[in-house]
Amino acid sequence: MQQTKPERGQVIDGFTLGKPLHEGGFASIWEVSHPDHDLPMVMKLPLLSQGHSAAAIVGFEVEQMILPRLGGPHVPKVLALGDFAATPHIVMERIPGGSMWQHVKAGSPAPIGQVIELAARMAEAVHALHRQHVIHLDLKPDNFLQRPDGTVVLIDFGLSRHDQLPDLLAEEFTIPMGTFPYIAPEQFLRERGDLRSDLYALGVMIYQLATGQLPFGTPQDLKGVRRRLWADPMPPRVLRPEIPEWLQEIILRAMEVMPDNRYQSAAQMVFDLTHPLQVRLTARAHKRARIGFWQELARRRQMARVTSLGAPRSTAEQLHSAPILLIAVDLGVGMEPLAQALLHTAKRMLILQPDARLACVNVMRPAKRGMAGFSETGNDQAHVARLLGLRDWAQSIDLPQDRLTFSVLENTDAASAILEHASALGADHILMGARGHSTTRRYLGSVSARVVAEAASSVTVIRLPDQLPPPNQP
Repeated sequence: MQQTKPERGQVIDGFTLGKPLHEGGFASIWEVSHPDHDLPMVMKLPLLSQGHSAAAIVGFEVEQMILPRLGGPHVPKVLALGDFAATPHIVMERIPGGSMWQHVKAGSPAPIGQVIELAARMAEAVHALHRQHVIHLDLKPDNFLQRPDGTVVLIDFGLSRHDQLPDLLAEEFTIPMGTFPYIAPEQFLRERGDLRSDLYALGVMIYQLATGQLPFGTPQDLKGVRRRLWADPMPPRVLRPEIPEWLQEIILRAMEVMPDNRYQSAAQMVFDLTHPLQVRLTARAHKRARIGFWQELARRRQMARVTSLGAPRSTAEQLHSAPILLIAVDLGVGMEPLAQALLHTAKRMLILQPDARLACVNVMRPAKRGMAGFSETGNDQAHVARLLGLRDWAQSIDLPQDRLTFSVLENTDAASAILEHASALGADHILMGARGHSTTRRYLGSVSARVVAEAASSVTVIRLPDQLPPPNQP
């Protein structure tokens, strides 16, 4: 297979090549224009003329299969594809913002606040990808772009795995694939089906953003990658003491060797990054040194014959086993029976999904400033009372502190508050109650009806038997 070297001004499938923007190991990116499209676009062309790399061909085929199946703001929009019968190419929207590389290339750590914000945005994008049955498997700063509004966009799916498509790379190659400083230990062992591999890479990037260093340097061969099966990274707070303990906890948890000890979904990482006061601190948060020589030697011997770090299920099954369940609890007077029904339902859900995380929320109206008798102290007391009420409601739920969280939302629009909070958490399921029928609800609509209509996740609404409307009379 021979490919003519692309040149500026060349027309491919009606698209005119502009200036070259980037050339990597397997493909080049070109600015393009087309009379029928007025948005900024780029064309990706595989590098086939130099040695006819089999990896370049297969990786490009993988990306052509996966990228058009993806949607949402966290991936670029695909405009055209060209197969290998002519000139293989992918035309997609051009993302005007820069990549995460601009935050790490200088080698100096980013401000802590920026680290946290970028980390949450990256994890949110990865979770959106996983929900579409795709594991990226080559996450690195170059492959995270930012739109002008801050939305993170993932690119370069040539090494990715889609649950519902053939894994061409696994069929064609037996060597580990990925960018060595970022790949997870199980990728070294040729495992390509675990979404938690992406969470490991996220941990490495957050480490790099926070410290200005890579936890395992820049290994040039697989021998250097193999060390992460037993080696320990230097705790981030040793390199930068102002890193908060809760952030070190998140980073080191994401980078655990065994996938079962990491976060089980990117949504769980987003939750911790956006709720630092609710992060449960373990020994990871307080580490001040790597493990000692003898402990590392024991680990090395233990891992010497390991050929697998687990038997992962499909991406959808992994997400389903570790969902975030948002429970909207009404603590109003007379709502105790409905709150108890919600509690019983939540407990039943935990039996089916024992790894779920519960986010318990209550919505209260904000105090009206300027009213006679108003005081900040009084409003704070009401907020604290609601928070204590939530904790009291959930006291019989037997979950660790880091998997049972409480939030009181202040908003005059309860439905909006619940929807916005669910979106921010990446909630997989919303559980809420519905109040009894009334003329107001009949004409203005209910909170539960609006949440059901607008939520991006599944919603379960609990209604007590005595709240059901009377049957229609003949």
